[in-house]
Amino acid sequence: MPDPRRLKIGLSACFQYADPARPLFTGKTLQYVEQSIAHWIMSAGAMVVMVPCPTGETARGDVTLDHYAEWLDGVVMHGGADVWPGNYGEEPLRAEWVGDRIRDLYDLAVVKAFAQAGKPVFGVCRGLQLINVAFGGALYQDLQTQHPGALEHRNATTYDQHFHEINIVPGTHLAKLYPGQTRARVNSIHHQGIKRVAPDFVVEALSEPDGVPEAIRLQPAPGRGYIAATQWHPEFHKREMQTLDDTALLHDFLAACSAAQGQPRAAARQTKALRNRASELLRRALHREGHVKERSA
Repeated sequence: MPDPRRLKIGLSACFQYADPARPLFTGKTLQYVEQSIAHWIMSAGAMVVMVPCPTGETARGDVTLDHYAEWLDGVVMHGGADVWPGNYGEEPLRAEWVGDRIRDLYDLAVVKAFAQAGKPVFGVCRGLQLINVAFGGALYQDLQTQHPGALEHRNATTYDQHFHEINIVPGTHLAKLYPGQTRARVNSIHHQGIKRVAPDFVVEALSEPDGVPEAIRLQPAPGRGYIAATQWHPEFHKREMQTLDDTALLHDFLAACSAAQGQPRAAARQTKALRNRASELLRRALHREGHVKERSA
């Protein structure tokens, strides 16, 4: 039997939409997780539960994301597709940068549900970008074209073997996790990046030398919940890559999940302003989605 003391960590879902040409699960929408990130969380003894989107054409029953947030001890927001620029008040500059609006709605709702329940949230890559947008920040739609002097942050050929240096900001929580380490090597698999940091969040690492934020964290305050994210994929770390060891990041997040078990409601009250921003963004996104459907009907 599973150990009842083990942490139960949610992992947000990735989507493959219904495809009539797909030979398997023809015409069916798939929700899935990438293996590495599930195994990363499990490496510290936690159990992983995918948090499926409860809405869609096949939806049945009354289970909501709030139920998952109440039951689970924390959530990790998966990497994946671009964030739709409309979520931070911009029009897509190119068709290929339109992002995934459906997944945005789901991810925004997941972050809102877990923040409201006072449960820790950790974001990876897209997860960082989504969290930043959810709480009032903005993104570069494409670093190479919009950020002067930007590094190559994504290489389709090398993918997870593409690396760059980061500077860890002194005095931050991340700096305390890696004492004496001011620089590190990380993987880089993204072309969007933070342009404006969300209010109440602090930047904990910057890419070198272009200064793109690589790690953010909700500023600590009495009773405030744990929300943090990295632009790199800590789950892809291997010793031979000589990248930043992921262990401290994972253990810090899981320690926060353990600590939150006894006081979820206290944390929830302190994040009300942040949740209100996420709720309003979700409301506006749903409103726009409804108008799109009406025009296409």
